[in-house]
Amino acid sequence: MSRIGKLPIKIPSEIKVELSEKIISVSKANETQKINLPDSIVPSLEDGILNLNLKEVTKKSLSLYGLTRTLISNSIIGLSEGFTRTLDIQGVGYRAQMDGKNLVLFVGLSHSVKFIPPEGVSFSTEGNTTIHIKGSQKDLLGQLAANIRSVRPPEPYKGKGIKYRGETIRRKVGK
Repeated sequence: MSRIGKLPIKIPSEIKVELSEKIISVSKANETQKINLPDSIVPSLEDGILNLNLKEVTKKSLSLYGLTRTLISNSIIGLSEGFTRTLDIQGVGYRAQMDGKNLVLFVGLSHSVKFIPPEGVSFSTEGNTTIHIKGSQKDLLGQLAANIRSVRPPEPYKGKGIKYRGETIRRKVGK
């Protein structure tokens, strides 16, 4: 059995959760997220606590048990508190700036790279070298941060490039 899947999910008072057979809808004010449930998982909601139970124990259902609980938990946390990813830019002349809601990167290429935020995501810059990405969907933020980082990933000799905050770059010795 999954240790993560067994854990109950506490639902804050401002979050509204609706259960149906195949879909759980998590909503707050004007934002709603829907999570599809596998056939082998049955949700139960009692006194502001959501529990997930298995219909049948198979290898596939056990592998989806913890994943489903984590997806539901992430959507509840995302709607109540929100998620933030922070990227740092290192390198001479490398910078990021805002153009309205869009993010524009100047990272040593012959052209600037422009990122348009998807719905529910916002960019902000701190100085020229720090990018903050905020939103309520953790998977979308992670993918967007990876796309921004892939424009100029950090290189191991000088450490120039775009890196996640807290990421350590294994440095190599030159000649």
